[in-house]
Amino acid sequence: MKPIRLIIVAVGGQGNLLASKVLGDAAMRADIPVTMSEIHGMAQRGGVVESALIFGNAKSSIISDNEADILLGFEPSETLRALNKCHEKSWVITNMAPLPPFTVNIGKGQYPDLETAKSFIQQKTARSFFLNATHLAQEAGNILAVNIVLLGALTATGIIPLTTVQMQEAICATVKKAFVDVNLKAFELGATAVG
Repeated sequence: MKPIRLIIVAVGGQGNLLASKVLGDAAMRADIPVTMSEIHGMAQRGGVVESALIFGNAKSSIISDNEADILLGFEPSETLRALNKCHEKSWVITNMAPLPPFTVNIGKGQYPDLETAKSFIQQKTARSFFLNATHLAQEAGNILAVNIVLLGALTATGIIPLTTVQMQEAICATVKKAFVDVNLKAFELGATAVG
């Protein structure tokens, strides 16, 4: 299969690495080769966390500028920051609930206007989906399930070669047992939001 390149960007603590594990597990269940790499940055202090996943045969797990087929953003300003990884045929799925950085909270920075950000993303890419994954995670029963809400949305678009069943099985295998039901609900809500 032709490689499909996915970039996931988040703020530390949003569950980017768990999302990558779920996708990797689901790809193995589907017998699809997958390579992954991660950049942690200052994750423990609310910094950026970036994961790159390539489904299909690839010589490298690095996704350079203009190479990502899909950008999955857990936070709107991080989605904007990673937009250079996309090309004109890329798809973007992003949470639109902001987590302003420390500099904005103390008045030393300005958070981007969300409507302007949305318009910019739409102009630069082929397809875009904007949702309040934070609200949907709360509706599922745990605000920390933003990552799984976004995986539900990603799966529902059909752009990745993984089925709902493969993803649900991967969630059950990867997430702590106490949180499986909440995460399955979060996955369903994310899928419905773009379906």
